[in-house]
Amino acid sequence: MNISHLPKTPGVYIMRDNTSNILYIGKAKNIQKRVSQYFLKSTGGSGWKIPNLTALIQTIDYISCASEREALLIEKELIKKFQPFFNALWKDGKSYPYIKITTQDDFPRLSLTRRKTKDKALYFGPYPKVEPIKHLLNHLWKIKYINLRRCKFEFSQKNKLPEHKINSCIYYHTSQCPAPCAGKISKKEYLLLVKRIVLFLKGDYSALLEEFSEKMKKHSNNLEYEKAKTQHDFIKAIVHLSEKVRVKTFPKIQITEELTKTNAITQLKTILNLKNPPSHIETFDTSSLFARDAVGASVCFINGEKHAAYYRRYKIKYNAPLKHGSNDFKMIKEIVSRRLAQIKKSKKTNPDLFLIDGGKGQLKMALEAMKESGLKIPVIALSKEYEEIHLPGKKALRPERNDCALKLLQKMRDEAHRFAITYHRKLRDTRLINE
Repeated sequence: MNISHLPKTPGVYIMRDNTSNILYIGKAKNIQKRVSQYFLKSTGGSGWKIPNLTALIQTIDYISCASEREALLIEKELIKKFQPFFNALWKDGKSYPYIKITTQDDFPRLSLTRRKTKDKALYFGPYPKVEPIKHLLNHLWKIKYINLRRCKFEFSQKNKLPEHKINSCIYYHTSQCPAPCAGKISKKEYLLLVKRIVLFLKGDYSALLEEFSEKMKKHSNNLEYEKAKTQHDFIKAIVHLSEKVRVKTFPKIQITEELTKTNAITQLKTILNLKNPPSHIETFDTSSLFARDAVGASVCFINGEKHAAYYRRYKIKYNAPLKHGSNDFKMIKEIVSRRLAQIKKSKKTNPDLFLIDGGKGQLKMALEAMKESGLKIPVIALSKEYEEIHLPGKKALRPERNDCALKLLQKMRDEAHRFAITYHRKLRDTRLINE
């Protein structure tokens, strides 16, 4: 089965039969790699499930995710909604745990819970991989990085805990608690401990990561591999805590929207005859008024969504004679060249596709810039008049107006135009004020 349309990124895959019924829903850190394992001959002896499943699969949809943790959460939501025959996991409705801090109390507690209620407490999560989180929290208790009370007694500054209950508390007698019940720490000092944990759970991991990394290296150099592995596991747990999650629930309408995005990317791969699905697309446009205040802009969409971290603005360096007006072709070449230089310098993974706002002339100039850079990124152009897709050395394509791939290209083209013209107006207004 051809699975080249699947990305090598985190996400959820949805296997369907010839009537589009969902057979199986799974998640992966690398969707393409995981799905390919279903079709290996060696899987034939692993039981009835995989051979019977693969025999029925006709299409595989996917939903791209920000992280493996987000993929786990969406997988669970989808399995609960659709109850696929080949999915046994998650059918019991079991929920993921949260870390809860009872900030509504004078002296808050920290605990793990599977229920998120409207009780004014702070909740962090959910965390699909619960065991690493448990081990990390236990270690943080042990080293007193988390040094909050562990008892379940109810008390406050006004309503003191009876002395006999204090004396019966094992955490108090073994010094595993700062003992706010016994007045050994003030409320102000105790809340500073709470604040440190809240900052940690919100993403302030740098100090602990550095400590764990140093200990791991030290144990490894001393051939204490078990101890080194423990530190490594703590680092992995922190990475799991920090993984980006954009969604907590996944309504049916959002499922449709996400599948539309990924179907558009698959469609683009097919019609453009690309080797890989164009998940990372950057779009270029220029703006000027009679060659004055000339600017360019590039915007980025990843998995069909805006990715502002890669948005770029360019003040055009090429000076066109005012009597001739602006030269869109040279402006496109300049901004594409400058973006390619940034990509080469950053040494990050190249985009999957460049989209140019324009026709054959603009495409030609972008291709010249690409050739001069030495990079090999597919380039196409989208012209406004007939909404034609121009490809190097081929006849222009004119998709149907409701084609999902065309709609995605239009969305990116319009965003690049908006970003460019906004920058142009800003420079023009500044100039007019100063004249």
